[in-house]
Amino acid sequence: MNKFAIYLFLILSMSIYGQNAQLPLTVIQDDTNDVALKIIDKSIYDITTTGSDPYVFTSKLSSDLDKKKNQLSFQYFCPTGVDFIEVHFFPMKEGVGPEIIGDVGSTEGWVEFKIDLSEQIQNWGKKGDFLRLDFGAAPDLKIQIKNLVLRPQTEREAEIDAQKDAKKKLELVFENNLKTYLDKDFHNHILNVLVTDDKIELTGKISEMKNLFIAEVSTYENATELKSYEYLIPLKSEGSNFKMSIDRFVKRHGFNQDRVLSKWIVVEKNGQNYTPASHARYADSIVPKYIYPFVKPSTKKGLGGYSTDREAPYTDLDDLGITSVTVNILVTRFLRSEPSPENISFEYMGKTYYADKKSIAEHDKTFLSTAERNIEASAILLVDKASKATDPKIGAILQHPDCDPAGIYSMPNLTSPEGVQYYAAVLDFLANRYTRPDKKYGRIHHWIIHNEVDAGWVWTNAGEKSSLVFMDLYHKSMRMLHNIARKYNPNSKVFISLTHYWNWTSNPKFYHSKELLEQLLQFSKAEGDFEWAIAQHPYPESLREPKTWLDEKVSFDFDTKLITFKNTEVLDAWVKRPEARFKGKTKRLVYLSENGTNSPTYSEQDLLEQAAGMAYAMKKIKYLDGIDGFQYHNWQDNRQEGGLRIGLRRFPDDEEDPGGIKPVWKVYQAFGTDKEDEVYDPYKDIIGIDDWDEIRYTDEIGEKGETDKE
Repeated sequence: MNKFAIYLFLILSMSIYGQNAQLPLTVIQDDTNDVALKIIDKSIYDITTTGSDPYVFTSKLSSDLDKKKNQLSFQYFCPTGVDFIEVHFFPMKEGVGPEIIGDVGSTEGWVEFKIDLSEQIQNWGKKGDFLRLDFGAAPDLKIQIKNLVLRPQTEREAEIDAQKDAKKKLELVFENNLKTYLDKDFHNHILNVLVTDDKIELTGKISEMKNLFIAEVSTYENATELKSYEYLIPLKSEGSNFKMSIDRFVKRHGFNQDRVLSKWIVVEKNGQNYTPASHARYADSIVPKYIYPFVKPSTKKGLGGYSTDREAPYTDLDDLGITSVTVNILVTRFLRSEPSPENISFEYMGKTYYADKKSIAEHDKTFLSTAERNIEASAILLVDKASKATDPKIGAILQHPDCDPAGIYSMPNLTSPEGVQYYAAVLDFLANRYTRPDKKYGRIHHWIIHNEVDAGWVWTNAGEKSSLVFMDLYHKSMRMLHNIARKYNPNSKVFISLTHYWNWTSNPKFYHSKELLEQLLQFSKAEGDFEWAIAQHPYPESLREPKTWLDEKVSFDFDTKLITFKNTEVLDAWVKRPEARFKGKTKRLVYLSENGTNSPTYSEQDLLEQAAGMAYAMKKIKYLDGIDGFQYHNWQDNRQEGGLRIGLRRFPDDEEDPGGIKPVWKVYQAFGTDKEDEVYDPYKDIIGIDDWDEIRYTDEIGEKGETDKE
């Protein structure tokens, strides 16, 4: 049996073991307090709290509990978060008190939540025992849960717990070193890095010659932590200036590596060690394979999560007047580790890789449908956790080693030569395939790097990390794709993906969008600016509430808690500041790449309020020239979105009108047409205005305290 077969056997065995090791629990539907409980599809509990003491009971244990099953686990969907969850043990026994978990964070995807009950089940868990679950202390909380089980701690969870303290100490040192490095004013500078077909051309300036070298820092290395380097060359200069030419390609770690991905740094030799004597610098310019003009979409109107295999008709592209789309690409769904009749092969740096024919054909069909309409397409790059990857070997290579099982997707593994090489190979395959002049397979114009990285714990998981350490990883992923995409298209841009949590968050494991953007600007200033862009998701304050004009956690200054449709002017003003511009001159692209308003039900009033919320949003962004695009999410209502009905169309399986057009569809269609006022004006009464100008904020926006109006 080969290594891959053994690996697959172990994965399947663990999966089967995991299923047998779990003890499913059910919630008693007719025994609740201050809770309206519905069961959806026989597996999802939809909970709405109706008072200040909401709780539910589980069914009784049918036999004594195995004490190893000490983890209470479930998946939950809750865009607002819960102030606490409390577990009570029945029948009540002396020494078995409740377990309280405070500040249960918000999530807009299905995330696993677990509570360690190892202490309580020493005296609880006999046949007939049961649990009570309390969901906070406030009415009108909406949460959905599924897969409620008691189970043993997994090997991965035990490994994370065992390494947690040691890893935190190491990362604290790394974080402090990063801060020092980014803040330092070095006297030596690499001023420009040009990548040609076969060379890396460096130019720079030094203050004085002091045993200096040029060193290479590969993606899988951290410049601040290195004491020795894989590549060093003595620095020779003419006066204070230097020029150097280095071969672009090198063989290391069993791979032919393209140094377009590397950054370059001046280091000083001290004894046997080397210390940074400049900031490192990535490629400033890359000679591209093709030359394309930059063509901006003719309107701001786009569609999010588009693909031709959706149940909604792709003719909506024409009927809605769509000029841009986003398309999800999960690289671990199509990359394969072995040849097969079901796979196609491709080359990267002299090595053969494999991709699933069917998956690639589906992407081809999607990108051809947009290319033939001259619709701009932005690919959203996602990496499955190893446990979800189609090919377990690929999943293990590409999953970040610190990824926590609670996350939905993983940060790519940029910590090893193998992880970087495989990630580079798949990115190069996509950029090469979808940038051809003949558009044989369609066209990808831009790249959105992962999803909502300020909520990285859910959507781009790399374990528990400080915002700066997380940004260091994310910045590497952005640079990799930027440099690979620019090999083919000099106008291709990479976008940072962010939620509407700007300077506050309802989840203690999330970061602040504003902080991540400021850190990205700091990396760009230190290591050479690149033309990154912003993909923001300014949903209403509550994803369930379409009346965004009622949002409370918003202000019209750069310290606002949230950026929603109500105060989109803040993002418009922030990106126009000189310090936020590319090289201080060019405004960065800003796409509102995932946004929509919700219809809590399909009642006439809810549908009208959903449409009114979107009319309000579109009338806002129409006059904001800092906002370049708007991709509506979701195209159609999706059963996997925790009870939200955020689509332009109804659920495909809706009993009354499957996939039917909602009023919001017509609002979106009318935007930017001669029918806009005719369609939009009736919604002014719902919003409570007489004129659309009333919703626009025109005063100056600055730091908190500098503005007169909030």
